[in-house]
Amino acid sequence: MSKAPIRVAVTGAAGQIGYSLLFPIAAGHVFGPEQPVILQLLELPVALGALDGVRMELDDCAFPLLADVITTSEAETAFGDADLALLVGSKPRGPGMLRADLIRSNGPIFTGQGKALDAAASENVKVVVVGNPCNTNCLIARHQAKRTNARNYTAMTRLDQNRARNQIAKKAGLAVGDVNRLVVWGNHSQTMYPDFTNGFIGDRKVTDLITDTEWLNGEFIDTVQQRGKAIIDARGKSSAASAAWAALDHARDWFRPTPAGEWVSMAVPSDGSYGVPEGLIFSFPCTVDADGEYHIVQGVELDAASKARIAASAEELVGERDAVKDLLV
Repeated sequence: MSKAPIRVAVTGAAGQIGYSLLFPIAAGHVFGPEQPVILQLLELPVALGALDGVRMELDDCAFPLLADVITTSEAETAFGDADLALLVGSKPRGPGMLRADLIRSNGPIFTGQGKALDAAASENVKVVVVGNPCNTNCLIARHQAKRTNARNYTAMTRLDQNRARNQIAKKAGLAVGDVNRLVVWGNHSQTMYPDFTNGFIGDRKVTDLITDTEWLNGEFIDTVQQRGKAIIDARGKSSAASAAWAALDHARDWFRPTPAGEWVSMAVPSDGSYGVPEGLIFSFPCTVDADGEYHIVQGVELDAASKARIAASAEELVGERDAVKDLLV
């Protein structure tokens, strides 16, 4: 191997999403066919046996790019010198739990992981929080960033973008690949806003090809916002493979320049753009430059309804931030 391996840490690595992530990474999907990787996999002590089985499967695939696999229940070991950290593991919502309860129960997990990242990872580690509620989990972890680059703590809304693109493509009767600049604003929750007003199908605006405004403002937004629940209702389990592939998309597109004319959805620390309070982990349309730095797209035209939806999602995130303010130290 002529290149130094990239170290990728994955938490909850024996779970459904983690398991689905590992093999594409080892096969070169994220970093390309010439970049070796080291997988550093974290699990709870009770799941280390299952994680060892995952390691065996990775070994048995004989991936040419897979330089090593480290399995551990120690966070600092998993995050050691990591270049990319995919924080998948989180506590799921139990019966009768409110979203506020879920946020509080996950707070200590992401406080601890944030501290471990700051202690052990590469100074410029790129962090993608997948475990829900991902925006505020990311906010909690980011507040431990004293040595690592606080700008590089992000949360995943790419799954919502992917869902939105598919719905628009189906409605238009065209291929998903024809849909671009269709991004999601805000929180990964029922307040997220899939912005069809700035989306394109080929070189034409979505609203020029899909003139059913009742569908766009109703069923389309509702479907994207409620898709996770619909999948749970249908299969009895939450999204796994689609969530994993969205995390892979997020990571891959952070390590390469964004194609001209395209935008990607990333929940990143707000700099105050579009009136979103500074510091919230908020999904914006972003681009990535040749140095792997993301940038919030500026000057996006928003109608009154779009502004109201974005403001509502920001307000929800302010409430979530206030609920964990004792952890943000």
